[in-house]
Amino acid sequence: MDVSQYLEIFLDETKEHLQNLNTQILDLEADSENMDTINEIFRAAHSLKGMAGTMGYKRMQNLTHDMENVFSEVRNGNIKVQPEMIDVLFQCLDALEEYTNNIQQTADEGTNDNEPLIKMLNDILNKESGKKEEAPAAAEKPQEASAGGAEGDKKWNEIALDDSQIHVIEEAKKGGQKVYGLNVTIQESCILKAARAFLVFKAIEENGEIIVSNPSAQDVEDEKFDRDFTLIVISELELNDVIKLATDVSEIESVVGEQLVLENTKNYRPLEEEEPAEAAAEAEEKAKPVVVEEKKAQQTTTAPAAKSGGNDKKPASGKPVVNRTVRVDIEKLDVLMNLVSELIIAKNSLVSASGLEQNNSSGFNEQIEYLESVTTNLHESVMKVRMVPIESVVNKFPRMIRDLSKTLNKKMELYMTGEETELDRTVVDEIGDPLMHLLRNSADHGLEDAELRKQRGKNPVGSIFLDAYQDGNNVVIEVRDDGNGIDTEAVKQKAIERGTITAEQAENMSEKEIIDLLFLPSFSTAKKVTDVSGRGVGLDVVKSKIESLSGEVEVKSKLGEGSTWTIRLPLTLAIIQTLMVVVGGEKYAISLGSIQTIENVMASDIKLVENKEVINLRGMVIPLIRMNELLDIESKNTDDSLIVVIVKKGDKTAGLIVDDLIGQQEIVIKSLGSYIKQCKFISGATILGDGEVALILDANALL
Repeated sequence: MDVSQYLEIFLDETKEHLQNLNTQILDLEADSENMDTINEIFRAAHSLKGMAGTMGYKRMQNLTHDMENVFSEVRNGNIKVQPEMIDVLFQCLDALEEYTNNIQQTADEGTNDNEPLIKMLNDILNKESGKKEEAPAAAEKPQEASAGGAEGDKKWNEIALDDSQIHVIEEAKKGGQKVYGLNVTIQESCILKAARAFLVFKAIEENGEIIVSNPSAQDVEDEKFDRDFTLIVISELELNDVIKLATDVSEIESVVGEQLVLENTKNYRPLEEEEPAEAAAEAEEKAKPVVVEEKKAQQTTTAPAAKSGGNDKKPASGKPVVNRTVRVDIEKLDVLMNLVSELIIAKNSLVSASGLEQNNSSGFNEQIEYLESVTTNLHESVMKVRMVPIESVVNKFPRMIRDLSKTLNKKMELYMTGEETELDRTVVDEIGDPLMHLLRNSADHGLEDAELRKQRGKNPVGSIFLDAYQDGNNVVIEVRDDGNGIDTEAVKQKAIERGTITAEQAENMSEKEIIDLLFLPSFSTAKKVTDVSGRGVGLDVVKSKIESLSGEVEVKSKLGEGSTWTIRLPLTLAIIQTLMVVVGGEKYAISLGSIQTIENVMASDIKLVENKEVINLRGMVIPLIRMNELLDIESKNTDDSLIVVIVKKGDKTAGLIVDDLIGQQEIVIKSLGSYIKQCKFISGATILGDGEVALILDANALL
């Protein structure tokens, strides 16, 4: 059997378990007596061990086995949680993450046995408990209790074997092997039952032989079973060991079994020649257990049967939750999004065609409006499917801040809010690195050491805040700290030393312009290069990555009080609402999210400041950009009245002079790839309803 088809599931679940372990071990460090946390860590380590074992990753299995042993002793009260143990556990998580990364890249875990880590875990066991490493295995003894199984669970007694199967069993018994009946029940919350069953089959077949399965192996693979299946197995192992092979697979609720002998089961007698009526009666008898199971399944969705009593309450309440989520490959969603995009283009074509018809009926217009409503709702629905909470990115940061606290020898705490804020999956995958750089920057450059904080009357423990929230069509993520803030004088001096600016330029620069120097490549104010920072790689990466996602980053800082780094990202990158404008006979699109107002300005109101055109608009001085000059197109506007589109990015505002306005339109962004690299202010193109191509202006790049 090939396990490669389950590699993606294994990787997804391993990452979830590792993140859960990271969070739980951090909680354990804060409260070492919390039994709920200890039990959760034990369960996660146990699940990881079982998954790694069934996938054949022995090194990963060994390491998680020893972690499980340690927590088995902690659960039993034989070992107390010490700070040194926490450090070792985090090293184990790093090693497991290394295995996972190797598996993701090569489908192989690598050759690192992590013997020093395994020795540390065994030292903890031996030093604290004074017991042998094997002792914790007794914690898994409950499987013996399930080995007998209730009479109702002995579904192997309902399986009738044919002559060839009986012959195989008899030969195996002559060779010293044992025969077992097993009934395996999968947790009700399990989404991929067939995958779990497959892993059980694989684990058992590596240590024996499955003679028969009910339902058949094919039906199990096709997920044509409720929650349990029955096996008759030949193996040299003891019953408890066979049961353990199955229970080591995650999401297995229970396994019951017993050793089979000729005297205690009707299975071993050959099927005799019977009259059709007798055969039918036996077939009906054999089918009964399956029917009972079907009734059980139905009781969760239909009116409860009289026999069910109170037993079906738990499945009934749990059932809807199980069916609420499904894992979907992001590529499938991309295809769906492309289809929605094409539908919107088709809708735009119809809208433009209806506009050309002079005698169009009101009914036709109603249909167009209805189609517009449907496509908009469809787009919003697809976007909601693509949305994922940013929690998957930010939940690894508490561990990072803990490690930085030790590395930098500074006391600090991370406070996070808004982890449930949702963003497009493709954006979420990309923002991890920028956020990590900003947090490391706050920890290293922002926060002062404890002594200096005391002198300044601050709490010796520094605070870093990560807040996320939705603002209109954007998601805003803020990274704040209560540290030193940005020393603009130090930045200025460093820039002069590097020759980035001259002393004369520095005199005339505003505080914001000086702070913007930090985003230049290879710029760093660190006195020395450390493992954490100082090479000048970081803020330039943050800026370029965020801008590639059509977002923006800005900084506010107050010396001695701290800094706030604000990232603003669009909810979606595929379909946006825009204002269509005309410049010199060509059509262009500007995102509505960037537009503040649209003004009619008289040419005589334009003033010159430092040889640049500006207007005074309600007390604000706004610089103007003549789009025809920027795009090198001859303007068709000959009036004294100019149309000015006021765009805003953070604190910056500008007025774009255009020839004419077409109106608001929902457009699909199409990438230009490598065709236009030089024009930073062109972010893509779109296909209009009449088939014409219009370029999309990026207001962020213009400011």
